[in-house]
Amino acid sequence: MFSPQYRVLLSAIFCVLLAMVTIQSGASIAKQLFPLVGPEGTTALRLGFSALVLCLVFRPWKALPQGTEWRSIITYGLCLGGMNITFYYAIERIPLGIGVALEFTGPLCVALLSSKRKRDLVWVALAIAGIVLLLPEIDAQTGLDPIGVILALAAGGFWAGYILFGKRTGGQSSGGRTVALGMSVAALVLVPYGAAFQGMDLLSWQVIPLGLLVGVMSSALPYTLEMIALRNMPAQGFSVMMSMEPAIAALAGFMILGELLTPLQWLAVALVITASIGSSLQPNKP
Repeated sequence: MFSPQYRVLLSAIFCVLLAMVTIQSGASIAKQLFPLVGPEGTTALRLGFSALVLCLVFRPWKALPQGTEWRSIITYGLCLGGMNITFYYAIERIPLGIGVALEFTGPLCVALLSSKRKRDLVWVALAIAGIVLLLPEIDAQTGLDPIGVILALAAGGFWAGYILFGKRTGGQSSGGRTVALGMSVAALVLVPYGAAFQGMDLLSWQVIPLGLLVGVMSSALPYTLEMIALRNMPAQGFSVMMSMEPAIAALAGFMILGELLTPLQWLAVALVITASIGSSLQPNKP
């Protein structure tokens, strides 16, 4: 029914969709940890448990990178860690939906800069329109924290680096081993950072189960799925498809936190999904 090329592409699309569902559900749970261990401790738990699970599953020590390959792995891991900590700092100050929308400026820049077809720009334009509609009106009464906005934009920059270096490292070894190594790099940097802020609170039995759940749902599972997708679809298509992230976040907020969407926000969701499907179901041609 489908050619092998389309079957591979459809498999990659499914991986991205599942990754977005789990990562946004995990983000809703993670925010509940902030009152207990703050964004630093939540990041440490997320990355620490994710690295542990991924290393146990994929055993990256059996095929370690060689020579200059480590540069891409380390940069990929640092982007991954930077994306996590800056995003958690951002949503401590601004609402989750706004943080996701602002963070998405990074992937959108990747999509714009890597586009080779005029029709791809149409899908990117639709995605941008959807994201703009997901943002509330910002005025003096809104009280949107400017530091939170800057941190969300910084997370978007790290996200762009994660996509680009994830594509590069994904071609060097298996996706699972690559993401395990990248997650380990991020954990080596940010677990001590979180421990320095939160200390023994990270070892509380009230915190550890939630931390493990966040680690699996927000990092271990979705990043592995994304790495698999990156190996089987162009970076530009991946970036535009990830424009569904604000829509998934809105749905997760409704289902988990009881947040209702306005008609304008539902229109935004429709635009974002249209852009994602339109871009992702078309394989890039030389």
